[in-house]
Amino acid sequence: RPDVNVKLFSSRVSFMNNQKQQKPTLTGQRFKTRKRDEKERFDPTQFQESIVQGLNQTGSDLEAVAKFLDASGAKLDYRRYAETLFDILVAGGMLAPGGSISDDLTRTEFCLFTAQEDLETMQAYAQVFNKLIRRYKYLEKGFEEEIKKLLLFLKGFTESERNKLAMLTGILLANGNISAAVIGSLFNENVVKEGVSAAFAVNLFKSWIYERDINAVAVALRKVSMDNRLMELFPANKRSCEHFSKYFTDAGLKELSDFARNQEAIGSRKELQKELQEMMARGDNFKDIIAYVREEMKKTSISEQLMIGIVWSSVMSCVEWNKKEELVCEQSIKHLKQYSPLLKAFTSQGASEIILLVKIQEYCYDNIHFMKAFQKIVVLLYKADVLSEEAILKWYTEAHVAKGKSVFLEQMKKFVEWLKHAEEESESEEEEEN
Repeated sequence: RPDVNVKLFSSRVSFMNNQKQQKPTLTGQRFKTRKRDEKERFDPTQFQESIVQGLNQTGSDLEAVAKFLDASGAKLDYRRYAETLFDILVAGGMLAPGGSISDDLTRTEFCLFTAQEDLETMQAYAQVFNKLIRRYKYLEKGFEEEIKKLLLFLKGFTESERNKLAMLTGILLANGNISAAVIGSLFNENVVKEGVSAAFAVNLFKSWIYERDINAVAVALRKVSMDNRLMELFPANKRSCEHFSKYFTDAGLKELSDFARNQEAIGSRKELQKELQEMMARGDNFKDIIAYVREEMKKTSISEQLMIGIVWSSVMSCVEWNKKEELVCEQSIKHLKQYSPLLKAFTSQGASEIILLVKIQEYCYDNIHFMKAFQKIVVLLYKADVLSEEAILKWYTEAHVAKGKSVFLEQMKKFVEWLKHAEEESESEEEEEN
């Protein structure tokens, strides 16, 4: 019997081994692609010839160009050859580094650079690009990269070609086809140093503002943090607000000059507030802080009305506030009592007092824990001679803003009645004396 069992076991193992060997396997030959063949496969020459041939047939009829590009996208690989496509549409052929045309390749005379140099023609070209990108959305990013590249190549183009590209870029920015981030290419030192960037920017902003307005331009610039970098259009030794303002005002772009001045003023105010907060954090005495602020006001022509807003923001941001409503009220009174001499130094005018009252109102509304503290803060500043009864009464009757209006007016009702009554008593005493 043991011998039989051994034989059975051996036959089972043999059977299982046979089963393993009989499993089907996928086999096939692997063909190695030759490097030469790969290069030919990815060579854009054939793509270029197809586009150039189509543009030569459509000529200067931009409607026909748009239709040709729309239809060709189904047959040609726009995704792979996006840069080649845009180079041809703009310059007539593939661009070599620096902006020159690659002479050994096919080119067309029907492109942006050979078109008429006027806004109407550039608007028509912008529509060609707009239709193409709307039809083939995947070209959007590549198109923006193309514009960035072209702006770096400006020195390689003629003045007329730069003017056309500037007008087109302004229109594309106005239409939202590209983001204002492309302007960053104009800050490249090679384009800046010979005045190319500034001259290009004149035509760009003229067409952009013509299509939209300065407010839309400002919003677009702020969105990509370009609003404070426009001075970089000039070499380092000419980066002043005065030079910028004169250059663009003389070029017929006063609104851009005004925008730059406003941006510089905002930047100065931010720096001032930062320094003010640092002085408070260090515990500098009020005499030194007031002297510093007054000196900055003279330098930057900041009015007292603007300054009291900066001082208020700095005072309220130099402390860690309690999150509990019942405790923050007491904390704010103690804090503001300490800083009342600083607030008093910049409320010498009635208009400044009104601005301060509005700032307090907005702050208490925006910071919900302060909602119940408004009246107590106003009374404290009244007692500290920061706010006059005239300013408080004017704020109550006409100068308040909408934020929390009903809540704050109700809080102030009894105090305002007391002020009016005190004023009437004072007037009657004066009459008796007379």
